[in-house]
Amino acid sequence: MVALSFGLSLAFTVIGIPLVTRVLSTTTTFIQFERTQTKLYTDITTEPYESKGTTGASVWAQSKFELTDRRNWRAVFWLMRKFLIGLVSLACAAVIYVVPFACLLAPLLYRHIKMNFIFIEVDTFANALLFMAVGVVLAAFSSKLADGLAKKIGGYTRSMIRELNR
Repeated sequence: MVALSFGLSLAFTVIGIPLVTRVLSTTTTFIQFERTQTKLYTDITTEPYESKGTTGASVWAQSKFELTDRRNWRAVFWLMRKFLIGLVSLACAAVIYVVPFACLLAPLLYRHIKMNFIFIEVDTFANALLFMAVGVVLAAFSSKLADGLAKKIGGYTRSMIRELNR
């Protein structure tokens, strides 16, 4: 994303066009990486992504081919959406795993850290034990939620490759 933005901002110079061309030529690599990660982490098999061949032409002819290939721009669109989904899922994963862990550690932490859960302050050992029990329930629920989130993202990768192969 950074290289694409940088290349597009320098497109008025001689440096920008080859940079954008190089970035667009790597879309196949990134899609294959997403495909591999999806198989590795979620055990969701996706169809292979049909890679494009190199033209063997001059640098400027290859640049023109990469810049005018609609498939590259569609791949960039799908990969940027995947980037945003990744950012949201990172935030969700932090909440999904940190909140139950903090609740489980409530009996050890309530004396040292001011802890609030929703509108209830954890200030006694009894409240801390109650929140530890809530942490156990949340941990069980969070595990299922994280698994479902990973499957949804794997399904997104499958639909991304299916659309790009059309």
